[in-house]
Amino acid sequence: MFIEIEGGLCGLLHIEDISVSRMKSPSERFSIGQKVNVMIKSIDKEKGRIVLSYKELLGNWEENAEGLEEKSIVDGIIKEADKYKNGIFVELKPNLVGMAEYKEGLVYGQRVKVLIKKIIKSKKKIKVVIV
Repeated sequence: MFIEIEGGLCGLLHIEDISVSRMKSPSERFSIGQKVNVMIKSIDKEKGRIVLSYKELLGNWEENAEGLEEKSIVDGIIKEADKYKNGIFVELKPNLVGMAEYKEGLVYGQRVKVLIKKIIKSKKKIKVVIV
């Protein structure tokens, strides 16, 4: 998505620079005309390109996992269900995902309640159970 920085100068925000959560379209987070804070990731003066990042401003894994506790129930959004990998990625915060065992009938974007089963800080992973 292109973002006007100022005075007609635009930068490109790649979908992978919006969040660590998978998404199908930037419209899941932003709407046309919305003001957003972004970070300039790189500038290519020869090609006249500016690459932006949003997820860098959302905090790191530790900051986002802070306040979450094992055995607590939180809201989440289904971001990817992979039957063959036997897992479902659940967005817990805009820049934090947990992994649950695969369950039939869940669809992308569906809001769910999850139990935080295990937080593995050393591997930056959160295991969740869809309740």
